[in-house]
Amino acid sequence: MAFKPLHDRVVVRRVESEEKTAGGLIIPDSAKEKPSEGEVVACGEGARKDSGELIPMAISAGDRVLFGKWSGTEITLDGEELLIMKESDILGVIA
Repeated sequence: MAFKPLHDRVVVRRVESEEKTAGGLIIPDSAKEKPSEGEVVACGEGARKDSGELIPMAISAGDRVLFGKWSGTEITLDGEELLIMKESDILGVIA
């Protein structure tokens, strides 16, 4: 990928949601919600304090994360739909 986010920004690829419910019902595309889980594709170097000191990122490329439903800005890069969001929009890392 020829894109590197700046500062505390993160590029995330959404993971596909389940096609069936736990009870076995198939969910049609029109009823699916966009997943709020994704994989980190790229990270910036981190935010800076007022003193200019770098605050390193708590996540790295390859981490599987949860984020808010309305988080980030959708972009299309090399034909792939991705999200750019601030690190603070990420709720947690899935271990």
